[in-house]
Amino acid sequence: MIDTSLPAAREVARRAHEDPYRLGHRDHGAGPVEGAGHGETGPARKRIIVGYGFWIFLLSDIVMFACFFAAFAVGLSFAATNARSKLWTQVFLIITGLLGLAFVLMELSEFIGLASRGITPQRSGFLSAFFGLVGLHGLHVTLAGVWLATMLAQVQVKGFRPEIVHRLICFNLFWHALDIVWIGIFTIVYLIGAIT
Repeated sequence: MIDTSLPAAREVARRAHEDPYRLGHRDHGAGPVEGAGHGETGPARKRIIVGYGFWIFLLSDIVMFACFFAAFAVGLSFAATNARSKLWTQVFLIITGLLGLAFVLMELSEFIGLASRGITPQRSGFLSAFFGLVGLHGLHVTLAGVWLATMLAQVQVKGFRPEIVHRLICFNLFWHALDIVWIGIFTIVYLIGAIT
């Protein structure tokens, strides 16, 4: 179901409804409809498609590098842990936490924006899957943030006891796994989903 509250969406819905090539249309096969992507009007110009694709590429690069920066900050915190530097371990964990918080706030902002336009999980199976998948990842990042705060406190109070170092190793692995999952989600949901 297309959200027809926006003018562009109404136009897309009108074109789809009037498209004689759509199976079941009363004039199926009678000829092209202007602006429907068939006949002389055709699809969008190459310049527009390339420009749109380039913006998607740039945005994907920004998100991908943000994930790598967060992963690098976690890697630096582990290097600081190996050097037994309490200050730098905590500094890099805090940077990681701030990047994670910014990520969760971006996801929340996206969900609120979609919901304000009536795009909610109840509307379709696709939207249920979208909100479920992206939301589950956001929940994991949030829980990782709580774990990170716990680790900060433990390092501050207990130092680098063997069990604390082991927990930091587990946290680092979990954070890196979340980065890998996000790259998969972003590629499949946002990049491939935007093209189809």
